[in-house]
Amino acid sequence: MLRIGNGYDVHKLVEGRKLILGGIEIPHDKGVLGHSDGDVLIHAIMDGLLGALALGDIGQHFPDTDNKYLGIDSKILLKKVWDIVKNKGYKIINIDSIIVAQRPKVKPYLESMRKILCEVLEIEIDQLSIKATTEEKLGFTGREEGIKSYAVVLLEK
Repeated sequence: MLRIGNGYDVHKLVEGRKLILGGIEIPHDKGVLGHSDGDVLIHAIMDGLLGALALGDIGQHFPDTDNKYLGIDSKILLKKVWDIVKNKGYKIINIDSIIVAQRPKVKPYLESMRKILCEVLEIEIDQLSIKATTEEKLGFTGREEGIKSYAVVLLEK
């Protein structure tokens, strides 16, 4: 049985916070405002995994009203979601994702992100695609007010 999940996440960019994407810190003058580390890529992948199995979203599993998740490394949460998926008897066929940000340019970091996330998800590098784009200075990402990510996940029982 195949299951498809779609994930999306967005966070505001603010001064005084770190920018964490795909499990790594990226040098930038702004970071993401969030309850956890605000890693929009990991959050989109988590929502895709949960959505594929109709298990809700990350807000249900890791609510921002619970202080035990305050500042938490999103890789820890991703591992928890992956464990849920594995325990349901599913494996990842592939994940296709995209980061949308005007700045910083994240292309130099994409391979490092892939390696880190593949390790957490116990998949091969050719099963995870991470792309990056701008919105040509349009919208809130184009104005550098925020950053967002999309992910599509294909699972097989």
